[in-house]
Amino acid sequence: MSTSSSIPTLGRYPLLDRVSVPADMKNLSIEQLTTLAEELRSETINAVSTTGGHLGASLGVVELTVALHAVFNTPDDRVIWDVGHQAYPHKILTGRREQIRTLRQPGGLSGFTRRSESPYDPFGAAHSSTSISAGLGMAVAHHLYAEDHPSYRERNVISVIGDGSISAGMAYEAMNNAGAMGGKGAERLIVILNDNEMSIAPPVGAMSNYLSRLMSSRRFLTLRDMAGKLAKRLPSRIERTAKRAEEYARGMIIGGTLFEELGFYYIGPVDGHDMHQLVPILRNLRDAEDKGPVLLHVITEKGRGYKPAEAAGDKYHAVARFDVETGKQKKGPAGPPTYTDVFSRELLHRANQDDRVVAITAAMPSGTGLDKMAQQHPDRYFDVGIAEQHAVTFAAGIASEGMRPFCAIYSTFLQRAYDQVMHDVALQNLPVRFAVDRAGLVGADGATHAGSFDLNYLCCLPNMTVMAPSDEVELLHMTATAWAHDSGPIALRYPRGAGLGQKLPDEGEILEIGKGRIIRSSEGEGVAILALGPRLHEALKAAETLARDGIAVTVADARFAKPVDGALIESLARQHRVFITIEDGAPGGFSTQVVQHLAETGLLDQVRFRPMALPDTWIDHNTPAAQYEEAGLTARHIADLARKAFDGKAGA
Repeated sequence: MSTSSSIPTLGRYPLLDRVSVPADMKNLSIEQLTTLAEELRSETINAVSTTGGHLGASLGVVELTVALHAVFNTPDDRVIWDVGHQAYPHKILTGRREQIRTLRQPGGLSGFTRRSESPYDPFGAAHSSTSISAGLGMAVAHHLYAEDHPSYRERNVISVIGDGSISAGMAYEAMNNAGAMGGKGAERLIVILNDNEMSIAPPVGAMSNYLSRLMSSRRFLTLRDMAGKLAKRLPSRIERTAKRAEEYARGMIIGGTLFEELGFYYIGPVDGHDMHQLVPILRNLRDAEDKGPVLLHVITEKGRGYKPAEAAGDKYHAVARFDVETGKQKKGPAGPPTYTDVFSRELLHRANQDDRVVAITAAMPSGTGLDKMAQQHPDRYFDVGIAEQHAVTFAAGIASEGMRPFCAIYSTFLQRAYDQVMHDVALQNLPVRFAVDRAGLVGADGATHAGSFDLNYLCCLPNMTVMAPSDEVELLHMTATAWAHDSGPIALRYPRGAGLGQKLPDEGEILEIGKGRIIRSSEGEGVAILALGPRLHEALKAAETLARDGIAVTVADARFAKPVDGALIESLARQHRVFITIEDGAPGGFSTQVVQHLAETGLLDQVRFRPMALPDTWIDHNTPAAQYEEAGLTARHIADLARKAFDGKAGA
């Protein structure tokens, strides 16, 4: 495949300027569509240079995006982008070009597909491997509607899924269902496998190897093309015989395809950057009368057409603002290490001491900080691909044999493996260590990636211990504590971004399980604030404000969401008029553990208890500071609530 390195001058887009919606592309020739794709690639690069975002994946699907919208009748025909981080060109072509430079900005376009944003986004996404299930559901719904409305034309449904996302079990559950459905709507489902040999990191596992073998089977492709052309010239009876012979020969050469065993008609692989291949194939699939579910295998190049992206190890998967000419990202000045880096440092330190330490990630080696473990201890590092459920049960199996597995998964993705956390880990009391990264609000990725619910879904499980550090030193201690904790499962949740700049000791200390600490003490019947996690520092700011108002404030760091420190809770409740808990999670997490203890001891009747948590709403993409302001979890909000409660007002 050839690659373009020239970027057209910003603003000079003769064809793109004529395209407001996909209908404007219907009369363009293949040559014009090829030119349009070049202009669209340039516009995507220039737009993301001002906003940051997921660039590499979007550059890889430019030609495919143009071809899909030129051939199919969107939005009536549904195009579903798995994950959605490759949908920037799609947004530009579907009436959102004027807003594209608001991407991931406050009040601007989402970084993913979103139903409320456009009728061209039929299904919202941001987590992987959902597109085939959703697409099959849409196809079945169209089929059922058509049975009662003869004039209704069934829609084509196209699910575009990457080679990383298709490694997840949910994709195969959907294909297995579609292949066995037999004429109930699945015949209008087209799955496009966007194979760029890379998701966020290089692909892993047998699926990647299988796709590589399919790509290299040119003898099969030649035979199939020849058989297809010959069969069209034969009578129908002989054509059927020829088709069976072709399938038999194909099986002898490469053993058939997994996709066809699942009931899909497999086409490919084809060059995903060649409009002369894409457009005719998509037209044929659009016009086929009774094709059954189809899988079109498309080979693309992540970062295509932009030299800095092509040369980068991650293909510019996610970038900050950057200079278009040089590709240099405009990152801020160096600051304190991130929480992820601190966790990675202590984990590696313990792994150097203890050969029982094992690290597991689900396709996020650099995002979770496990890339360093992979470099120094590759035999004890496992990237299982986009398969969180497997990652958790795999870790459980390792723990059952006396090893010390750390399963590092973002909070928002650990949700996908909840049954495994419950049934395979907690129920059996296996000492799996969960490193829950990106806890709390996460900024530009918005609600889809916020770590809002892990306290709720972990604290309710018997045998589970849950920790939350208030700063990077505490994270060091909690990583060490998790390493030493062999009596059951344990989780440490920590936020995205940089720490406070505190000096780190050489190694973490092992904390006493379930014990908090007093950070600021006071005398008199004032306000007690028990904070879990990084909101502790907002509580300390609020305490300073309240002290100037003459209200005595005690601030404590809970450290543990479960088990809670009963003695500390009872002391705070007995000695203060007002008791406030703070957590950066949804209602019903840490505060529920505290109020349960207060109720059981009768102290809930003696103190004005006020929980503070994230509101019961979805908080959209913004800066983290703005998100916490919207959530009402800043020092100002804490002080306001404390004053109202202290004065005997409702104050929630």
